[in-house]
Amino acid sequence: MEETEESNNRSKKCNSKPTSVNGCANNNNNNPHPHSNSNNNRYIAFGFRSNQNQYQTYPALLPLPPAIPMQVAVAPPFPQNHNFTSTTLLQNQPFLATPSDSKLRYFTASKVVQRQNDVSKQKDLLRVKNATTPESFVVARRPDSGGVEGQVISLLANHFLVKFDPLHKIFHYDVEISPHPSKEVARLIKQKLVEEHSAVLSGALPVFDGGRTIYSPIEFQNNKIECYISLPIPSSGNKLQIEGQQIKLFRVNIKLISKFDGKELSSYLNREGDGWSPLPQEYLHALEVVLRESPTDKCITAGRSFYSSCMGGEKDIGGGAVALRGFFQSLRPTQQGLALNVDFSVTAFHESIGVIPYLEKRLDFLRGISQRKTRGLTNEEKKEVEKALKNIRVFVCHRETVQRYRICSLTEEVTENLCFQDRDGKILRIVNYFKDHYNYDIQYRNLPCLQISRSKPCYLPMELCMICEGQKFLGKLSDDQTARILKMGCQRPRERKAIIDGIVTGSVGPTSGNHARDFKLQISREMTPLYGRILQPPKLKLGDRGLVRDLIPSRHDRQWNLLDSHVFEGTRVERWALMSFGGTSDQKSNIPKFINQLCQRCEQLGIFLNKNTVLNPQFEPMHLLNNVKHLETKLKKLHGASFSNLQLVICVMEKKHKGYADLKRIAETNIGVVTQCCLYPNLGKHSSQFLANLALKINAKVGGCTVALYSSLPSQIPRLFKHDGPVIFMGADVTHPHPLDDSSPSVAAVVGNVNWPAANKYVSRMRSQTHRQEIIQDLSTMIGEILDDFYEELLKLPERIIFFRDGVSETQFLKVLKEELQAIRVACSRFPGYKPPITFVVVQKRHHTRLFPCELDPSSTRNQFFNENIAPGTVVDSVITHPREFDFYLCSHWGVKGTSRPIHYHVLWDENQFTSDELQKLVYNLCYTFVRCTKPISLVPPAYYAHLAAYRGRLYLERSDSATLTRSSNITRPAPPKTTPLPKLTENIKKLMFYC
Repeated sequence: MEETEESNNRSKKCNSKPTSVNGCANNNNNNPHPHSNSNNNRYIAFGFRSNQNQYQTYPALLPLPPAIPMQVAVAPPFPQNHNFTSTTLLQNQPFLATPSDSKLRYFTASKVVQRQNDVSKQKDLLRVKNATTPESFVVARRPDSGGVEGQVISLLANHFLVKFDPLHKIFHYDVEISPHPSKEVARLIKQKLVEEHSAVLSGALPVFDGGRTIYSPIEFQNNKIECYISLPIPSSGNKLQIEGQQIKLFRVNIKLISKFDGKELSSYLNREGDGWSPLPQEYLHALEVVLRESPTDKCITAGRSFYSSCMGGEKDIGGGAVALRGFFQSLRPTQQGLALNVDFSVTAFHESIGVIPYLEKRLDFLRGISQRKTRGLTNEEKKEVEKALKNIRVFVCHRETVQRYRICSLTEEVTENLCFQDRDGKILRIVNYFKDHYNYDIQYRNLPCLQISRSKPCYLPMELCMICEGQKFLGKLSDDQTARILKMGCQRPRERKAIIDGIVTGSVGPTSGNHARDFKLQISREMTPLYGRILQPPKLKLGDRGLVRDLIPSRHDRQWNLLDSHVFEGTRVERWALMSFGGTSDQKSNIPKFINQLCQRCEQLGIFLNKNTVLNPQFEPMHLLNNVKHLETKLKKLHGASFSNLQLVICVMEKKHKGYADLKRIAETNIGVVTQCCLYPNLGKHSSQFLANLALKINAKVGGCTVALYSSLPSQIPRLFKHDGPVIFMGADVTHPHPLDDSSPSVAAVVGNVNWPAANKYVSRMRSQTHRQEIIQDLSTMIGEILDDFYEELLKLPERIIFFRDGVSETQFLKVLKEELQAIRVACSRFPGYKPPITFVVVQKRHHTRLFPCELDPSSTRNQFFNENIAPGTVVDSVITHPREFDFYLCSHWGVKGTSRPIHYHVLWDENQFTSDELQKLVYNLCYTFVRCTKPISLVPPAYYAHLAAYRGRLYLERSDSATLTRSSNITRPAPPKTTPLPKLTENIKKLMFYC
């Protein structure tokens, strides 16, 4: 699915060059990927060099009991081009048993976890944690000059080369404006400053970051400047009356902070010097501000993106929202040099209309309120209105003013009963005040007013307020709104490429204006040409009536079908039930036919689904999903009818319902049964594909698998993997609450495979954690539990850990690596003598790099294919990637709609010493083993499963029964709420892939 705009764009200012681990984490903001013109790769040092003798030594290990062998996995010798600041980073001392532990003759993984929780052993654990904490980290560098496997193809990337003059100085000034203005007003002040005080500024056209920083291409006359700027903005203080207009005075103080040039950046990009110097963030940030100056003046800014009605106008997408076209831009250091990544984007904004018409469009229960002006709001309706309006900026239409107000809440009283105290202490009714002062009769007297101040009463009647334009729609979009947004942003490759080319050279794009020229920047108007490689698809292993059948996906989209094949491992579902929620009488009458068709389709796929349910289909009204207690009673009744041994409940719903969350939570945490939901409209289509998809999901949830790699991973990468040396692939993700939710916890999930060498069955662990906390707080415990499960299945601990971490922005790389790598090591240290080599890979979906087929010969007969997406297996690890670190772009799927988005894999730590070819091939092959479909997916499965598991944990926190979740409507809280823990999964469920 094509993502139209990132919901979590971050844009921070870098003020100084990093000199330590913390400094680097804080300053690695806008510039993800550095650059080089050489083929020799070096490390980037994120911090200080390690000391050789930083770790403590301990007595020798006690021998382990022979029944359960556990060996310390030793990494193979490092290639010659691999150097580390300290070998101790990879040779930490393992967990050591003390003499008092000699009684541990019979030893299991679970006992070690219990032992860790024992108060008497906390000192030992702390000792290990300290012993395995490196002083600094060096992010893994590229192990070679890039991969060589696969067919070479010509591509274009939406990166535009930016050349700079390393000798040109940039002057950094701090600007202090008093009284403190909004960003919009601050930009107006900067414009007036340039217009009215050009001489003081030496005729320069400086650029402004909207905060406290101004960059100038030449030095001002004085290092300190003080001046006054007047703007027509009404305010209670410092007002002058000029020709009937209120004027506000601002004092502007400017002082020189530093001067710097691009020599360090040039050296970094050319890999001169010692190779350990960090990326010069200050200079790069200044260039970023320069390139954003012109678009910022001409467009609506949202994160790193810009939107303008001149790019095709706005489109009404319903629900009080409109969609605007725009573009994303970000300056990135790459192997070819500095490059500007430009991409087309679409996002939703609040429609600039009156508050009453807005609510009429946004909320179903207020439809037609303009004809029912005496209508009031129930308590529940009032909460919904307040939720819809909170933090939206409005302006009033009963008087002329440019002032804007932010909605904080709604008044407790309706407008009819609302009073306030004027400056003389006199109590006035709102309705009388507006009649006397503005000759306006308030119409909607039974609605509350808008409260626009957090600290004092300040009321505005809804009907006199208009929504300010240019405000990004942060509410959850409906399915219809999402579909319309996606349709606007869904262009085939040729069309998207043309749009991006037009943006770069357009009147509001990054090359518009004169600022780049003043700062000696040259921006290419052509996309970056480069070579990619198409990896070969793996041979797959399917079932064929108890036999094994091999298959190579040879179609252009790499999809295969199961028309004459079985799933690799089919399961038997003997005891199952069906529940219906809602539906018309005709729809319900199709249930017996549906059961028969599903059983037949399962049989064709090698899956046994008993044609007889444990009870007759249960037909329930839709509103049962609103009542948690009754829903739980019904499910327990079904479970009891199967002697508490029910394997599956298929739930057929009339439509999507918020009670879906309660259904999943009750079934998986209270009862212990797998559920599979589907919608009545899909049943009526009698689609074989729908039945097959349903069967595959059911099979995966109850313990089967769809496909396996014919050539096992040990045979593909024998240098690292062995048949008798199991490896675990782990995925981790954190899902955060909705942007308007300021209290709900975040949910972290970790998954790991528990079979080898197939490596296609994953168990999961989920935890709630602090609101919007990105670092996984309970990672070591979750990994320890998964290692327990792995050991229980294979009677061995994994010899290697490959950890795929989803959802990490580049500014968080070092922090996540430092804390989560340590958590993985602590989890391993619970098992005496166990220290497997770890590879830590960040997986990024939300980026804006796009790859297009290179149209070398427009008259070619093959020109018809240039509008197609790049082929599955296309990998790029040169030109647009990081010059020193180990990263690559892989498009493992076929883009059916729009333009494919490759996944960016960035290796932060690699003790397993993968080559580029090995890791790229491994990731691509794993993408064929996803259990829910018969085609390669876009994201490596461990990361995908972690995302699904985290989403399931999010569902556990949602409640449809309003009595179970009451939120305070207060604007301020004395302290953040305590994190609500997730309910525990039942023992039988936690071993299954129930989250698929």
